Amino acid sequence: MVKSTSFVLQLAKGYDNGTAGVPPIFDWFNGMTEVSYYEKQAIFYSLCAAYAFVSIIALVQLIRIQLRLSGIGWTTQKVFHLMNFVVFGLRAILFGFYSGVFNLKSKALEMMLLDLPGLLFFSTYTLLVLFWAEIFHQARNLPIDKLRPAYYAVNAVVYFIQICIWIFISVGPVSAGVETAKLFFAVISFTAALGFVMYGGRLFAMLRRFPIESRGRQKKLHEVGFVTGICCICFMIRCIMVAISAFNGKADVDVIDHPVLILFYYMVVEILPSILVLFILRKLPPKRVSEQYHPIQ
Repeated sequence: MVKSTSFVLQLAKGYDNGTAGVPPIFDWFNGMTEVSYYEKQAIFYSLCAAYAFVSIIALVQLIRIQLRLSGIGWTTQKVFHLMNFVVFGLRAILFGFYSGVFNLKSKALEMMLLDLPGLLFFSTYTLLVLFWAEIFHQARNLPIDKLRPAYYAVNAVVYFIQICIWIFISVGPVSAGVETAKLFFAVISFTAALGFVMYGGRLFAMLRRFPIESRGRQKKLHEVGFVTGICCICFMIRCIMVAISAFNGKADVDVIDHPVLILFYYMVVEILPSILVLFILRKLPPKRVSEQYHPIQ
């Protein structure tokens, strides 16, 4: 692990002085950023439209679930789609007003606007980890009463630390604060990927060992496997990208001068994974449910 971390840090710093022994991928991306004002505008407005599209999909699915389960309160499935609607709606607004957001005089305010949807994205998809953890613990007759409080506690700590970092950026050295914020984001992204591997992987293995062969079992097996793989990959890519950008300005996705890199980054770590996950989890719950109903079935 130490060697791996050292390699990433050397790789990130190596791009700045040309000593890295691998192709300068970020130089290639940024070499494509010699675009006109209208081309840059088209990229950011395309991102705005893509985020708005996913937000609308999540809202439509939430409405369909609510109509199907009108007599039931806020299930995990409903909360998941509501949070997707909020996250992607916020991103759509930010990219719609990209010029004002990326040119704010206050670096702390700019980072807060850009990082908040990412934090909400973390909370949204770790909700799936919580759901799978509850299923796994119930199947093994393990207690689940501490899982949900643990989810709330972890998210509370993450938001508290992030708020402290924003305050530090506003009153302290900006460069040190920005670097700290990026490294912290890399850590929580790695934690999310690890959570999907732990509980998604365990649930997948448990379903494979399930003795009864059925179509429903196979569908659930594929659902868990695909969602685990998609979410783990997108969070690991985010972890690596953000960690490198902390030491290498050429990899920074929070500056307006890197539109092509920004397009690639957000398409890979948020838009495409979310579209795939929403498609995989598109099935509506049954109309009649018991008190032990578990959403996202």
